[in-house]
Amino acid sequence: DVAFLAVPSCDSFGNACGYIGNNICGSLGYAKADAQFARKVVLVTEAVKPYPHSPAGVYQDQVDYIVVVDAVGDSSKIGAGSTRMTTNPRELLIARRAADVIEKSGYFHDGFSLQTGSGGASLAVTRFLEDKMRRQNIRASFALGGITASMVDLHEKGLIEKLIDVQSFDSVAAASLERNPGHIEISANQYANFGSKGASVERLDVVVLSALEIDTEFNVNVITGSDGIIRGASGGHSDTASGARLAMIVAPLVRGRIPTVVKDVLTTVTPGEHIDILVTDHGIAVNPKRPKLAARLHEAGIETVPIEALYQRAVMLTGEPDAIRFTERPVAMIRYRDGSVIDTVYQIAAATEG
Repeated sequence: DVAFLAVPSCDSFGNACGYIGNNICGSLGYAKADAQFARKVVLVTEAVKPYPHSPAGVYQDQVDYIVVVDAVGDSSKIGAGSTRMTTNPRELLIARRAADVIEKSGYFHDGFSLQTGSGGASLAVTRFLEDKMRRQNIRASFALGGITASMVDLHEKGLIEKLIDVQSFDSVAAASLERNPGHIEISANQYANFGSKGASVERLDVVVLSALEIDTEFNVNVITGSDGIIRGASGGHSDTASGARLAMIVAPLVRGRIPTVVKDVLTTVTPGEHIDILVTDHGIAVNPKRPKLAARLHEAGIETVPIEALYQRAVMLTGEPDAIRFTERPVAMIRYRDGSVIDTVYQIAAATEG
């Protein structure tokens, strides 16, 4: 019904930009879709620029009201948490292994395309791909999704031709949109909408994604933690896994005392049929539905193990966790990219129940 869209700058008619102003946020990819479909659109901004303000991510013919405030937010907070570049040795080990897998997968060639999701290990993969790209004189045609400082770095070094940005993950990426003509802002509709005339995820060669849990059928959970509590949104997880030619999960085998590889995930967000390979600090598992990929890695000297072996090792290290008890009250529905409901999150039972 109504969309309140915070933007660092706009003009008096509502042409708004996410990367010009004080507290820049970068791409307005998700705001674009809201502005297109909401019955009423309210821009919240800290700077009204002369008309016509360009380049614009949200346009004047979509906007009903403009509200001016002292500050729309604190842009220094962008890039905190899950989108940090890791220094954790375990995550760097996983990222190095993931880069080796990409190199030998058959999809690492001049003009390939890639996306890395949030999370320390998946973001760090680009760090290890750079050397491989230089040695083999390989340039990526584009990087997609939530764009990060590491992607901008490779773009400015000439190793990635275009950056297709639906959400700028840090301040470096947000600022890059203004100075780099090859850094392109797109809407969430163009990025991944199953029903659009052309979704960019369908052009992906490689996507590197994180997981809270992955089970022995390669189903992935990125919504609920091991305690059953909703941790965050899934973003383009299922969209990119479905569209990419190689969908890779990078995750530690165990987090603390909790296994990441489980018999059954608490919540299915991305179906296992779209996940090709899992890379952990204790081994690499290829989906049995991808025998040619497994053969290519074997020929390249990359050792793999059945995912059941990783599950057994996780249980050996942590023991079998007690099952979480839930009530019959649903608190959230998980919709797949085509709109169908593929899982339901239920309320956790109180400790005194039962």
